[in-house]
Amino acid sequence: MRVAVVTESFLPQVNGVTNTVRRILEHLAARGHEALVVAPRPGPAAYAGFPVVAVPGVGLPGYREFKLGLPTRRVEKVLRDFRPDVVHLASPIALGAAGARAARRIGVPCVAVFQTDVAGFARQYGFRGTDAVIWSWIRHIHRQADVTLVPSRASLEQLDAQGVPRLALWARGVDAARFSPAHRDQTLREWLLGDREILVGYVGRLAGDKRVHLLAHLADLPKVRIVAVGDGPAAPSLRALIPSAALPGFLSGQALSAAYASLDVFVHTGADDTFGQCVQEAMASGVAVVAPAVGGPLDLVRPGHTGLLYEPDDTDDLKRRVAELVGNPALRAQYGAKARETVLSRSWASVCDELLGHYDTALTRYRRLEEAVS
Repeated sequence: MRVAVVTESFLPQVNGVTNTVRRILEHLAARGHEALVVAPRPGPAAYAGFPVVAVPGVGLPGYREFKLGLPTRRVEKVLRDFRPDVVHLASPIALGAAGARAARRIGVPCVAVFQTDVAGFARQYGFRGTDAVIWSWIRHIHRQADVTLVPSRASLEQLDAQGVPRLALWARGVDAARFSPAHRDQTLREWLLGDREILVGYVGRLAGDKRVHLLAHLADLPKVRIVAVGDGPAAPSLRALIPSAALPGFLSGQALSAAYASLDVFVHTGADDTFGQCVQEAMASGVAVVAPAVGGPLDLVRPGHTGLLYEPDDTDDLKRRVAELVGNPALRAQYGAKARETVLSRSWASVCDELLGHYDTALTRYRRLEEAVS
């Protein structure tokens, strides 16, 4: 199969969209398929042995580090020259819209992956009253897709209510060897703890849409040191807001694995996540999770079994849930062990094989439509 991946985000940006696309490309290479990537610049010339075609990108207002690909006529030429069997649109917004249009013009099916709650993202950055316009645009893009894949039941219900057709559930995988309790590092723990006893941490982008400022409500819990692993525009304000917090910056590889596994409690603060991959990675690391009772985490965290959920806008509830785990090491251990058990079957290989099945579905639907028209 020849797959053209048009993605709104790719390396050097590290986020959920980029990481998912990387896993897809690695899987396509392992299964002997051919692929091409269209992504905003700057970026690598190739990945997993596949060429990456860079198009102009522009930084988002309020978050200049995040580059959004610009829709250009070059997209259609690149896809026409590649002659794909299917076009994969990764979190389509602007560049993805050009990919959808190009797929229609060259006569091939496309699969769109809904991964970013753009309306929620916009609200977090002060763009109020834009929901109707944003959802109108999202419907326009996804109605051109033969299949739209959503990562959680909450997203499926959300898009169904917005009138997006041909929906299917497609979750995310996790590397249970890379994210494992075996990476717990006592030396790292001692360095992070200082004069405290419990590490309560967050891992991810330090940005306004992730609501990392909520961590400040946990800073006065007895014996607790707040840890925020990651980088982003909110890092300076978070450092000022919680002077006692440990902010080791962006981590990857073994350092990231050790950071996850060395936490006692993982706290997720974002309320607009369509999935919550960091939650799943913490669970694989055997760490008890506290997450908002909204969006993707609803599929991941089973309250009272693998972690706890809190009302997303209730900081007192957040603090109560975290305090419950801080004061009960046996409960933390129980939730962490159960959490890891629940994610062990979610390998990236199995999840990406499911994706290949969705490609086949898109091809079949497209051919039937062609036959009906002819």
